[in-house]
Formats: sequence, structure tokens, C-alpha cells
Amino acid sequence: MKKIVSLMLVLSMLFAVTACSNQDSTGDSGNTQGVSNDSAYPMTFENYGREITITKKPEKVLTLGPNCTELFTVLGLENYVIGRSLVNHSRGPLDECADAVNNIPVLNNSSATREAILTSGADFIYTLDWEISDEGCNIDEVSEYGMTVYVNTAATLEEQYQEILDIGKIFGVEDRAGAFVNEQKSRISAVQAKIKENEPVNVLVYDSGNDGVFTCSGINFESLLIELAGGKNIFSDLNEKQWVTVSYEEILKRNPDVILIHDYDSPSASKKIAEIKANPTLSQLDCVKNERFAVITLESILPGNRMAYAVENMAKAFYPDAFDE
Repeated sequence: MKKIVSLMLVLSMLFAVTACSNQDSTGDSGNTQGVSNDSAYPMTFENYGREITITKKPEKVLTLGPNCTELFTVLGLENYVIGRSLVNHSRGPLDECADAVNNIPVLNNSSATREAILTSGADFIYTLDWEISDEGCNIDEVSEYGMTVYVNTAATLEEQYQEILDIGKIFGVEDRAGAFVNEQKSRISAVQAKIKENEPVNVLVYDSGNDGVFTCSGINFESLLIELAGGKNIFSDLNEKQWVTVSYEEILKRNPDVILIHDYDSPSASKKIAEIKANPTLSQLDCVKNERFAVITLESILPGNRMAYAVENMAKAFYPDAFDE
């Protein structure tokens, strides 16, 4: 009897070791910094008007921008991220990403500083273009510190889908990246099917106001999202810069149907609405008199993981009757 028990214990131990071994070799590589397929490297990508080469899987990543950080968590890559920035440009991550995002250390609450980037020990940076510039820490400088920079700068859906697929390839989660891209396409198509019979809504994007309104131009990614949601940016004809300041009088002339307000940092969206109502020019707009305001968080209109989320939420605000079920 003792021999039988001993034999059973040995077999149990062997089974446990084999199971763990199989789990380590076949598990989701996006959730751990485990075994990488070295034969996949080097790999080369076109990004931000230049060619970048990845010689091995990055181990320490900075995500400079809330959209960049959230995308990494969606792909299950949060354990690679050692620092994030622009937390002040966010109203918080989506519920499904919250635990993963909030567990990532904050490099800088606002824009990443040169010193913080250079002393971070990172070997890879996924960043909004305004976080890597000549005013702070630029691409050439960080390269000297052994950091490869992939800039988040998509202007079209296809460009952002490609960014997601590139990140998936770099970190060995191509299937997960592909599935996520397909999900985004499906959700956006479903929205467009619901609103296809409606006339486009003329939209003013209100980021902030002072000597005019700071808004997005026609080459801004947000204009594309607005269009996919059934709207039309009233300043889509401005194409020199992504962000522009326009006069109150010009807004009155173009007469938007709805005002889309960015919610982040301060002042709050409710205070921005109060500013608009108190403005002697903007208060003349019918959409202001009729309380046609829509609110969206700033990170939701940046290229990243919230494309479908932004289109869904804007479409519901533009055409509430189409979504009443």
C-alpha cells in the first residue's frame, strides 16, 4: 500500500510540473514579461516620417498620454509600463481598464519632463507627438539613451489600426491586437448603420475659451471621429494645424447645431457650459438657447483604444432618438 501511495505522489508531482511548464510556454505573453520569440526580431516600422528598428522585445516602457497608457492595458501589456504621463488630461480610465491603469506608476502628472524621461531607465516610449518635442525631450536625444520612440500620431482610422497592430507585433500579442482592431471596426459600423438616414449635425468643438475658442481643425483625429458619428466639424476647412483658435463672431456665422465640450483637468465641463452661456456672442446661438451640449473626455478623442467608444457616445448625443430603445 505504501508503494502505491508513493507512486501516486510522484505521478502527481510530475503532472504539476508539466502543467506549470505548459502554462508558462503557452500563456498570454501580454500579461507577463515571459518568454519572447527572439527569432521575430529585428523588425522595422515606418513611424512619424522615419524608420525605426526593434532588435528585441522592449522590457521597460513609458506611455506618454492617457490614450497611450490605456491602449497598452487593453492589449494586456501593462506589466511592461514603468511610467505614464498627462494624467491631468484624463477623467480616469474606462472601467474595464481602471485597475491596470491605476497600478502603473505616474512619471509626471502633466507633461513628462526631460529629466523624468531620461532618468526613467525605459527602453521604449509610446507617446503623443506633443510629449516628444524640441521644447522638452526630443526623439534624437532619447535615442542616445537607448530608448526607441513610437509616436502616436494617427490621422485616420487605418493609421491607428496599424499602430495597434504594430504594437501587437513588437510585444508578441498580434492575435490580441488583431481581434481588438476587428472589434473596433464592428462597433463603428454598427453605429453608422443606425444613423445612416440622418442628416449630418454641424458641430463646434469647444476645448476652451478666452480670446476666442480653442478648437480642432479638419486634420485633427477628432474631426474624423465626429464624422463617423454623423457630425461635421464646422471648422473642418481649417487644415494648417491640428488645433486652432477661432473668433466668437466666426462661430456665430457658422451656426453649429451642437457644441461638443472637452472634459478634462479644469475648468469642468459644467463650468465651460456656464462660460458659453455667459458669453454675449455664443449665447446668441440657437444650440446654446436649446441646451444642445455634448460632453466627451479629452482622452476619448485622441487616437488610441477609444475610437468606437467615442463614436458611440457622440452619435448618441447627436441623434438621441436613434438610440432610444
